[in-house]
Amino acid sequence: MKAAATAHAIRSGRRRAIDVAEEALADIAARDPRYNAFTEVTAARARAEALAVDQAIAAGRDPGPLAGVPYAVKNLFDLQGIATLAGSKIERDAKPAARDGFLVRKLAAAGAVCTGALNMDEYAYGFTTENAHEGACRNPHDVTRIAGGSSGGSAAAVAAGLVPLTLGSDTNGSIRVPASLCGIFGLKPTYGRLSRAGTYPFVASLDHLGPFAGDVADLALAYDVLQGFDPDDPAQTRQPLEAVTPRLSAGIEGLRFAVADGHFARNGHAEAFAAVEAIARVTGATRRLVVPDAARGRAAAFLITMAEGGNLHMPDLRTRAQDFDPGTRDRFLAGAMLPAHWVTQAQRLRADYRASVLKLFAETDILIAPATPFAATPIGQANIELEGELVPIRPNLGIFTQPISCIGLPVLAVPLADPSVAGTPNGLPIGVQLIAAPWREDVLFRAAAALERAGVVGAPPARM
Repeated sequence: MKAAATAHAIRSGRRRAIDVAEEALADIAARDPRYNAFTEVTAARARAEALAVDQAIAAGRDPGPLAGVPYAVKNLFDLQGIATLAGSKIERDAKPAARDGFLVRKLAAAGAVCTGALNMDEYAYGFTTENAHEGACRNPHDVTRIAGGSSGGSAAAVAAGLVPLTLGSDTNGSIRVPASLCGIFGLKPTYGRLSRAGTYPFVASLDHLGPFAGDVADLALAYDVLQGFDPDDPAQTRQPLEAVTPRLSAGIEGLRFAVADGHFARNGHAEAFAAVEAIARVTGATRRLVVPDAARGRAAAFLITMAEGGNLHMPDLRTRAQDFDPGTRDRFLAGAMLPAHWVTQAQRLRADYRASVLKLFAETDILIAPATPFAATPIGQANIELEGELVPIRPNLGIFTQPISCIGLPVLAVPLADPSVAGTPNGLPIGVQLIAAPWREDVLFRAAAALERAGVVGAPPARM
């Protein structure tokens, strides 16, 4: 199921939205137990929204560019009438959301049909979606392996073909990591581009929201719909609406590409770097640019994440510590006890690091970097070897994403169409980050569309 094709079929009268919704709900019921991507299915809502689309078409009204397209959201997005769990046990006691989050309302206004909420790491603090309360989300390419996180359910639902579009969040890599491991496309837009209102926060100074899709056209369609200023998010910057769909055919002529070097050329397995080289060959990228102080930038991101996250959850850490996932609880507690001057220094370093990275875009339009240091690992595996050292998997899945998200740059994660080119174990997917200067999502979509047409990127079929 593709979003653009589905919407076209419904808008033209060749299909009914209610039939598409019923098929999606039946498919989720039949197949999601294999993946554990959904934590809640909103069947009644999906049927009501689909019928409203059909009624609009029958009355001669435009139902919107996503007419009848099924989608689902990471369960930190507010859905009216449902408690926003954020992957936790504690939030099950919360009141149901009074209204949908801003981006959910944007999708609804475009005619899309909400099928439910999706599995994630508790409070978005993780990279594997091995959730202690809901169970692990399983990778559709190999259900013994992780889907990545923290937006694991969002990536797995698209990779499995349960819905063509999902929404996720990305604080340190939580869109790009699962997109890479599940072999789909994911967008982390510029910090401040899309509203975060109506979602459960993790780290306010780092949080981004964005879409997942199975191809570039669907991702672009979702991104175009999601844009718009929202005064309820104080971090959002008022920017002109920038439709990228009309730019998809522009090609890459005139765009300058470079491979990210230094930190991004080590601390990974061979498949991560082979994926980058495959993209570099097609784009003609021969230049290599060292991203200055990337490791220090990542260290700053760790400190800021721990401190802001720990302070946000301090009331529950004091009174309901036993109800947290133990791994999440311990990291929040450690963050809450960080000395204030450490965090202040981390924010200063972050600002200096951002200024130095932005200078690179005088020399290039798009940086190519690995998305994950390796392909998906088995569920339950705790450690992996990197650079001859045994290290924990969970934090190190973000080794290439954290230095980018902490400075708010837009990134489009693209999957290799043929993972065998990179030599991944058992043909597992792996992705690459395309990174641009702030507010230049347009060049990322141009590049991704050209790479898709060239056959080098694309969502490899999952082993259903």
